Amino acid sequence: MTILILEDEPLVGENLLALLRELEPAAVVHGPLASVRETRDWFASHPVPDLILSDIQLSDGISFDALQAHTRIPVIFTTAFDEYAIRAFRLNSVDYLLKPIDLPELKSALDKFHALQDKFSNEQFSAGLRQLLQNFTNMPGYKERFAVHSGRSVVLVAVEEVVCFLKDQEVIFLFDKSGQRYITDYRSLDEVEELVNSAVFFRANRQALVHLPYIAKYETDFTGKIFITLRLKPAPEVMVSKEKAAGFKKWLG
Repeated sequence: MTILILEDEPLVGENLLALLRELEPAAVVHGPLASVRETRDWFASHPVPDLILSDIQLSDGISFDALQAHTRIPVIFTTAFDEYAIRAFRLNSVDYLLKPIDLPELKSALDKFHALQDKFSNEQFSAGLRQLLQNFTNMPGYKERFAVHSGRSVVLVAVEEVVCFLKDQEVIFLFDKSGQRYITDYRSLDEVEELVNSAVFFRANRQALVHLPYIAKYETDFTGKIFITLRLKPAPEVMVSKEKAAGFKKWLG
């Protein structure tokens, strides 16, 4: 069995390699490859792998660009953000794992891969994945304003005025630049991520989606975690895990 890892965060790549050595000791593991360019070059000189573990956001683009020509290969997607893309692949990928990835989650995904291996040689699966890739490239533009609730009123907030979205219990709140907190109708931050541009909105953790223009500063502690200060009063503390820290810094540019 051969496995290819597509991952541009070194710590995450090392973690995946260690987990795979424990869970699939007989497998030949290639990578991690950090870019779309590296991935295309690798495919040009190697036989196709039996399985791919792929991040969404690579150093020079999204992994879908490298996978367009290889829709027969089963994929376990691994992601710290851009979950909107993963949702489109739920029916045709093996699984999707949200970083940080632990042993039980990866074992479950690998068990599913072994149980469904016959499916991945099926042309219907391949055709469905090609169609989903095409649908992804034709996704509509980003949302320009949000209809949110303030008491009995519905307020329209332009996306430029959004500081962040925060999840508290089961409610998704929108905070605007004046510090006002509004209730949204969204059931999860995954839904919100489908509607905004990931170039300026970052999924810091499971409870927070932050907007770049309103990040005042950030600090890193001795464990590698990042703490973001937003331009709000009072400013909520937003933490980025050490596994996502490199992705956050790259996103900031």
